[in-house]
Amino acid sequence: MILRHINYFLAVAKHQSFTRAAASLYVSQPALSQQIKQLEETLGAPLFDRSGRSVNLTDAGEVYARYAHKALQDLDEGRRAIHDVQNLSRGALRIAMTPTFTTYLIGPLVKAFHNRHPNITVSVQEMSQEHMEKQLLDDKFDVGIAFAEVHSSEIESQILMVETLALVVNKNHPLAKYQAIDLQTLNAQSLVLLSHEFVTREQIQRYCHQHNIQPTVLMEANSLSAVIEIVRHTQLTTLLPSNIASERDELIAIALTPTLLKRTAVLLQRKDAYQTAAAEAFIGLAHQVCKHSGSF
Repeated sequence: MILRHINYFLAVAKHQSFTRAAASLYVSQPALSQQIKQLEETLGAPLFDRSGRSVNLTDAGEVYARYAHKALQDLDEGRRAIHDVQNLSRGALRIAMTPTFTTYLIGPLVKAFHNRHPNITVSVQEMSQEHMEKQLLDDKFDVGIAFAEVHSSEIESQILMVETLALVVNKNHPLAKYQAIDLQTLNAQSLVLLSHEFVTREQIQRYCHQHNIQPTVLMEANSLSAVIEIVRHTQLTTLLPSNIASERDELIAIALTPTLLKRTAVLLQRKDAYQTAAAEAFIGLAHQVCKHSGSF
């Protein structure tokens, strides 16, 4: 059995069609079918049910697909390990982040990393934490930055920082002159919040429930930039990390008292995954930047 057999098998499983799989692999359908037949003969079990309009995995095929996928993942990690340069004169780093962190955290982190390792290629993608964990398990990223509420037991986390959320208003808002407000004042606010697919929204709702308050949510948006623009141009307020306001002259962050709204940011990695030199350097630097910068 050779690697080609596994690639052909996974292509058919993905496309549920020998014709489409062959096209995706740029091989003829008879050649593909012959390779699959050889694989099935080697394993001693049929891997596909060919009786319907689409080609589906058999029970044996379902089991084999899990191991085949893992084998390719391990081989890819091996390839990257071989080419990884420990002195960081070259290499690549793949980072995933939840949306709120891209507003104020990714800039300082990438700046510090690029200054130290200018020849490392860096890829940054923004996504939900749920999607991030799935992508980390599929080895699509080296490290993720998200929140402490990790769902998968196959993902390990390291505490990066504890950040505080505040009531964010524009500089012309009646509350802009206050450094802090109590929960009763918060309860009287009309808010614009991130929509429910964001972990930030869940954290805000949990905080309000714990303190028995229910401010009015008049608007919601599925992008942080939209929330910020609405706050800038209306009298609506929002709850966001205080660091976001500190980066913008037109916004004011007002602390919540007596109980702060805090959350824990974490670095995520797949357990037992190979750690590139670039990922190791980035993780160490992230801890340093967040520890020594007053912004965090």
